[in-house]
Formats: sequence, structure tokens, C-alpha cells
Amino acid sequence: MKLTAQAEYGLRCILSLARAELEAPSGITTGGSGRRALTVTEIAEREGLSEHYAGKLIRILRRVGLVKSALGRKGGYCLARPAERISVREVLLALGDKFFEPETCRRFPGKRECCVHLSDCAIRALWAALQAHIDEVLSQLTLKTLLGNEQSMAYRLQLHSPEIKLLKPER
Repeated sequence: MKLTAQAEYGLRCILSLARAELEAPSGITTGGSGRRALTVTEIAEREGLSEHYAGKLIRILRRVGLVKSALGRKGGYCLARPAERISVREVLLALGDKFFEPETCRRFPGKRECCVHLSDCAIRALWAALQAHIDEVLSQLTLKTLLGNEQSMAYRLQLHSPEIKLLKPER
């Protein structure tokens, strides 16, 4: 999964919907689902994005079934499933490509038609192993997990991979 602006902002938008469910006072729900809906305008304001861009991201997430639209006076968008049943991996795959795809080797052959290392490539093994680790971690994390604070997420990730030193947030 390449970390693109689309993946970053799309994940932020869907997290806004997950947060809205937690923040919703009783009685502010839509469609009998018990879920608080946000308009594209509200999502854009919460995340500091243009309405056009937030709308584009929400449409992508809706098209793959992670977000649903709610009609009516208090309509907008809400999660299609509870936050604890949507993995971060699902969201990022909907918004972009994997970090490593096997076809990558065919796209970067150098000056030749085929890569000179196509039959035996240590680099390909590295990228494939990294992708497997990324998939494993992101599959275990849900939107609900990301609703915590930075410190709780860093602690959780450190438990999973203690050898990784996490970056300190910029202030």
C-alpha cells in the first residue's frame, strides 16, 4: 500500500464517521440504524479538506461498501458496518494500491523487455515479505482501534513489533 494523500485523507474521512457514532447524542441517528450521519460538508470541515475532495473520497468508500448514505433531514453518510468490523487494510485497499504488487517487476525492467532478475530476485522477496507484514498488521487494526489517541496506538504497535522505533509527533 502506497501511502498517498488519497489514502491518508480517505482514512481520516472514514474515521470522522466512526467518531461521529461515538459522539452522537441519543436521538441523533438516521435510518433506524443507530448511526449518526455526517454530511460531506461536515466531514470536510472536521478534516480541513475541500468539500469536493471529501466528497470524492466518500464516494470511493461508498462504492466499495464501507460507507453508506442516509437520506432525510438528518441524512449524510455513516459507516456501513460497526467500526470494530472494518479493518484499516480494507480502507487503504479501497483508496489505493498495495505497497508491492507482483506486477511491479514487469513494470520496471530497465532497458530490456524483461528484468534481468526475473527468475531470481532478492529485492522481490524483500518487497513481498514487507507487503505480508504490512497486510498482517493492517488486517488486525480496525477503525475502532484508531479512535484511540496517538500514545495508545503507539503502545499497541510497539507490542506487535518491539524492534520498531516509532517517530515522535511533531509539535
